[in-house]
Amino acid sequence: FHLALIQLHVSAAKSDNLQRACELVREAAAKGAKVVALPECFNSPYGTQYFKEYAEKIPGESTQKLAEVAKECSIYLVGGSIPEEDGGKLYNTCTVFGPDGAMLAKHRKVHLFDINVPGKIQFKESETLSPGNSFSTFDTPYCKVGLGICYDIRFAEMAQIYGQKGCQLLIYPGAFNLTTGPAHWELLQRGRAVDNQVYVATISPARDEKASYVAWGHSTVVNPWGEVIAKAGAEETIIYTDIDLKKLAEIRQQIPILSQKRCDLYGVEMKK
Repeated sequence: FHLALIQLHVSAAKSDNLQRACELVREAAAKGAKVVALPECFNSPYGTQYFKEYAEKIPGESTQKLAEVAKECSIYLVGGSIPEEDGGKLYNTCTVFGPDGAMLAKHRKVHLFDINVPGKIQFKESETLSPGNSFSTFDTPYCKVGLGICYDIRFAEMAQIYGQKGCQLLIYPGAFNLTTGPAHWELLQRGRAVDNQVYVATISPARDEKASYVAWGHSTVVNPWGEVIAKAGAEETIIYTDIDLKKLAEIRQQIPILSQKRCDLYGVEMKK
């Protein structure tokens, strides 16, 4: 099936972000994409100082627009992520909508981005955000898909559990920065893909040098062999690729690591 990743240029104007995102979703669907994905924090600038101001309930304005455009285009739409307000708490949340406009999944970022690389970058999502506490998958006629958001990709156990649940594609809307992006963005995707013999797609906002947080860009798709099969630059763009599940099955047959795991010696399990 045909997958499209929308590397959106995100501005400070929420209404503009929503309008532009919907325009690009329509463009991707017109070119045959069956599953379309938006970047992390697609309706708001990324930063702890913005989350409260831009936060919405779900359902709300942004998710309503996503539901409408998914139905209009008859596609599966992974709505990147938005700041969500619920019960006085804020979350970094990804919603997914089916071709009928129904919400199929809601993933709250499980691992919060709290890092300190001296002289390079310091960031602490937990100053304003609360973590999600659940795994999130959704089914399509093509395959089962597992969801993570940005920092979630660093945790191999999460991807492994998605693999155990039968996912063949993992989608991570994310906004790595100019320190972690060049170092780890592609490396982590290739690692998750090879370890679990799945396709991995990451969707970044386009790079804006004037933003307070400058995203790396380079939205990417990696196949189960660990090869990069589609990759954006830094600018606003849509990238397309075919997800070939026959190739995935062949790789799993050739190198049958999933059946060769020594479950008598080790294991990764989902606790809730």
